[in-house]
Amino acid sequence: MRIGSLELASNLCLSPLAGYTNLPFRLVLREIGGLGLATTDLVNARSLLENRPKALKLVETRPEDRPLAVQLFGAHPDEMAAAAQKVEAMGVSCIDINMGCPVRKVCKVGAGSAMMRDMDQAVAVARSVVNAVRIPVTAKMRLGWDNRNITAPELARALEDVGIAAVFVHGRTREQGFSGHVSLEGIRRVVEAVRRIPVIGNGDVTTPEAAWVMLQETGCAGVSIGRGAFYDPWIFQRTRAYLERKRREAAGADPTTLPEVPPEPTFEERVRIMRRHLDLLVEVFGEETGCKMFRKIAPWYARRFGPNHEFNRRIVHLQKREEFEEILEAYRRWRQQFLDDQGNLLPRYQPPPLTVAFQETIEPGPAVPVPAGPVEFW
Repeated sequence: MRIGSLELASNLCLSPLAGYTNLPFRLVLREIGGLGLATTDLVNARSLLENRPKALKLVETRPEDRPLAVQLFGAHPDEMAAAAQKVEAMGVSCIDINMGCPVRKVCKVGAGSAMMRDMDQAVAVARSVVNAVRIPVTAKMRLGWDNRNITAPELARALEDVGIAAVFVHGRTREQGFSGHVSLEGIRRVVEAVRRIPVIGNGDVTTPEAAWVMLQETGCAGVSIGRGAFYDPWIFQRTRAYLERKRREAAGADPTTLPEVPPEPTFEERVRIMRRHLDLLVEVFGEETGCKMFRKIAPWYARRFGPNHEFNRRIVHLQKREEFEEILEAYRRWRQQFLDDQGNLLPRYQPPPLTVAFQETIEPGPAVPVPAGPVEFW
């Protein structure tokens, strides 16, 4: 997949998730394989220009963390352009403008999803950033503010006209937040609205099969995965193989020559990657902060362990790196009661398979009342 001048080895992208898609997690995913483009957590453009430590930490990267997009949010064209120039100088591959974050404090300043209610401002910001840098600029949006205000198709077309190189669309409205179902129809409308640029679909992709369905039903050029990567950090590796298999099947390839899709990782492989994730958190953020951050990450890994409450009960109190091995060893002993003679989970304790769950239409619903007047008063 091509985004402007950027050629990606895979059409699978990592969506930004505040507090999660930091450098350690991105490095873990790249080591596993299959990932095309990764994007940082959303970064406040003004904070970045003021060199605030938190903002600088969000854009921290390494040569092996490529290709990388930095996602900026802000409502002032000049600030966004200056911040884009600053991260371009760091050697990143792409700038992404956040027009989809539903969080109130982001929308309150006219950024995130609020831009979908002020197209002139959104276009002004996009034009300013595009003109300020040489690398590709993309935009991440939702379908609209609510089901009565589906503005993504019109906005995507306007952004294309000012030079945006690709659009990422989360198939929910701002009103939905992260609840309800993703609308494939809504994403398809955005694909049909643009002329040349790729549209990358996002939302509820937790399996390789879901990625295939999104691609087929919407016509989007790629898929961006967020929460699904925490359920399964191997999802990019497995999905890339699955998509290649499906493409070759469709082309009539000999079934015996089709690539095998890697199975779900074993318990030991999950533990290995989880340990690697912790080590990178400690390396990048220091032991105290890294362990605190790991407290909210480890339970994501444990979702596929089978019975896991004993592990989760202790890991949320992790303070030192060495404690992890003690917690893990105690959990291994406790977990034995749920295993058969070969060391596999007994059928009744196996976690249910992840499934495809998309909503095919945009259902009419109540509008979210938004006061007239400056966004500062919302």
